[in-house]
Formats: sequence, structure tokens, C-alpha cells
Amino acid sequence: MHITDELTKTAELVEAALQERLSSYGTDFTVLRDAERYSLMAGGKRIRPFLLLKTCELFRGDPLSAMPLALAVEMVHTYSLIHDDLPCMDNDDLRRGKPTCHKQYGEANALLAGDGLLTEAFFTIAAAEQLPSSLRTEAVLRLAEAAGDRGMLLGQVMDTYAEAHAISYEQLLDLHRHKTGAMISVSAALGARAAGVDVDDPRFRAILDYSENIGIAFQVIDDLLDVTGNEAELGKPIGSDRESGKTTFLSFMTVKEAEQFAVELTENAIRAIEDYDRDGLLTSLAYHLCNRRS
Repeated sequence: MHITDELTKTAELVEAALQERLSSYGTDFTVLRDAERYSLMAGGKRIRPFLLLKTCELFRGDPLSAMPLALAVEMVHTYSLIHDDLPCMDNDDLRRGKPTCHKQYGEANALLAGDGLLTEAFFTIAAAEQLPSSLRTEAVLRLAEAAGDRGMLLGQVMDTYAEAHAISYEQLLDLHRHKTGAMISVSAALGARAAGVDVDDPRFRAILDYSENIGIAFQVIDDLLDVTGNEAELGKPIGSDRESGKTTFLSFMTVKEAEQFAVELTENAIRAIEDYDRDGLLTSLAYHLCNRRS
């Protein structure tokens, strides 16, 4: 099956599970639930849950039992997008071609919707009784580390700092290892652990190397698309990084050099898992992310 078909099929499974999860919510103060649902079900490729579930499957685990972990990762990712779009952050009006959460529901409700999805992510893991308690504990620990001030939040603070201060290329790499890469890496790590892969197993190191490389490549492509992309395909305005004065990979590279860097990172990722990627699915994913237009 082609990678786009696999992404679509998995996204449909994840969205059905998200809908089921959302249906368990109470009926009080529905504006909060509506705002959460609005952003969580706004589409997107569901790359992080895809990576988690397919890594689990690659190492002969049961992806259906790992679904709560995939939902939690997607909830945390969506929360980060809601907050990233707020006026105090990037002040974006559009996300995936639709009004951002704060434009639709107001700034306060958007802030609370992000908070709600973040806490619901950990509730979803803790309530997943089909998973061993040791795995649930580890998943909470790993996701908290990846999402919090050791991971994504640290990267976001570094990104905000870089809007007003010059940073080096090494600092930019470190920024995106945290801001973008941490949530991609934890998705792969949780998928492997759900399949029973020990942390000292060579397969675990291989999937982490793979995810770390595609995480940086993903951000390089994001920076390129902000300059070369099509607004209709992206679902948001282009050129916003330059307007806000952000330091990006294009602050240090030409477009051609950045494209080549993304290719090199993709090839590094593929080499990391070449001994394990039996059906070539994660190889196809790496190429797909490198060649994306949105």
C-alpha cells in the first residue's frame, strides 16, 4: 500500500478513536469541549500517532493496544498548536485553512482548551487498563519529559528568544531538537516500548536515531515551505517567519542548501532502520515528509 494510503487509513483509525474518547466527555460548559474538539478534529496528517502505531507494529507489537498512547501524543501536539497560535505567541489567524481556535472561540477558551487537551492526554494514558501499569507509568514520564520544559516547552522558549536575539546555528539545531524533535522522538520511543522493545535493545536506538533525523528534517521543510510554499496548500500565510524576525535554517543556508540538508537527514534516518524496516513503510514515511508541500 502507498504511504499516502497508509497515512489516510491510520488517520481514520486515530480519528475514530479520538471521537470515541471525546464522546465520554461530560455535558457541562460545552464551549470548552467544543473548542477542544474543534482543534483536535481539524484534520492534519496525524504523523506522530502514525509513527507510534507503525513503530509498535514494526516490532511485532499490537498497535490497537497502543492506541491510547497515540491519542495522548496527538492531544499534546494539538494543545501545542492551539497555544502556538495565540496572540501572545505567533498570533496566527489560520490553521489548516480554518480559523484558529482563539479566532473561533475566543482567547480565554482557546487557552483553556489547550490546557484541557494536555491534561486529558495524561488521563488517557493512566486510564488505559489494557496496558501494563509499568508501561503507563513510563509513558507518562516520557511524554511529560518530551512535552515539558525539558523538551517542547524549552524549545518554544528558545524559539521566542530567537525572535529578538541572534542565535548560532548550533543553538538553532538544539532549539528544534526540543521544539519539534522531542514529540516526534517520543512517539517512536513509545511505539517501541509498547511492542516490548527494551531500551538497551539495538532496535530502540535505531528507531530513536530515525526519529531524531526526521524530526530535524521536518523542521527544515517547514522553514522552506514558509518561503517557497503555496498558501492554499499550507492552509496558512507564508512568509510569517521572516515577518516576525525568526531565526530559521534559511538564516544560515540558501534554499538549495536547506533542501540538500533535508535530504541528508532523511538518508541518515533511513540508514538507521534499514536492518528492521521489513516492508519499507518507515522508509517511505521519511521520503514522504521530506517531499511534502504542506
